[in-house]
Amino acid sequence: MAESSVSVHVSVERPAATASGYTMLVVAFVLAALLAVELISLVNAQGVITMPVWTVVAPLLVLPLAFALVSGGFYMIQPNQAAAITLFGSYRGTDRAHGLRWAWPWLGKARISVRANNVVSEKLKVNDLRGNPIEIAANVVWRVADTAQALYDVDDYKAFVLVQIEAAVRSIGSRYPYDDFEHAEVTLRGNHEEIARELQAELNDRLRLAGITVDECGLTHLAYAPEIAGAMLRRQQAEAVIAARRKLVEGAVGMVELALAQLSERDVLTLDDERRAAMVSNLMVVLCGERDTQPIVNAGTLYQ
Repeated sequence: MAESSVSVHVSVERPAATASGYTMLVVAFVLAALLAVELISLVNAQGVITMPVWTVVAPLLVLPLAFALVSGGFYMIQPNQAAAITLFGSYRGTDRAHGLRWAWPWLGKARISVRANNVVSEKLKVNDLRGNPIEIAANVVWRVADTAQALYDVDDYKAFVLVQIEAAVRSIGSRYPYDDFEHAEVTLRGNHEEIARELQAELNDRLRLAGITVDECGLTHLAYAPEIAGAMLRRQQAEAVIAARRKLVEGAVGMVELALAQLSERDVLTLDDERRAAMVSNLMVVLCGERDTQPIVNAGTLYQ
């Protein structure tokens, strides 16, 4: 028997039908004034009522109810804050206008902040693309873009953000190598901007379900794990020495080629293969040696 899957309803934010609280505050003052006038008139009448009773009782019943109805609908929204309006559990829209606001008292008002939030993830231990354990952490600036999704499509959107940040950082950390001295690959240490852009794109894709958008992110901590830090440091030093030696040899070979070519072009001297080999050997020693060379004066010939 095939199992039936139920898709999650995706909420979409829409404007709520609310009113300015300042206008309704004037209405409340007017109702209070009318009620005060009715009470004063009733006291001044001293029990003598010439009008029908219902014309006296009706305002005393309607005005307090109307005043209570108006005064019970006020709520406040701070700047960069919103209020999701619900009617008996049904989403009716979001009010993003800050200041004193008013809605019917039986409508629910769930306030939610749409300000930017800054989160620094914990240091996570991840294996990079080459299998080396590394420690990595990131800083993420996020905010609520769709209040309906944040409130009603996930159980706790703040906890959801933290979990997805950890998952995205682990994914990015395992997708690239820590370092590459030959600069042939995109690395975590050498391509900060590219890694940050990819991390932001992955976080936006993961957090779209909760109506969250990521404005900025980047790595704040990146290092080899303590158990291999010493070995990897020696490896980095060795690779750096090898890379430097390679550059040195490439430059020395070019200088030797240039020297031999200019000697031949200017007819300074004619060298056979053995003398050419000896000159190349001497030049390579001089150019590639780490210590200063000591010249030896040959008073004879190469063959004596």
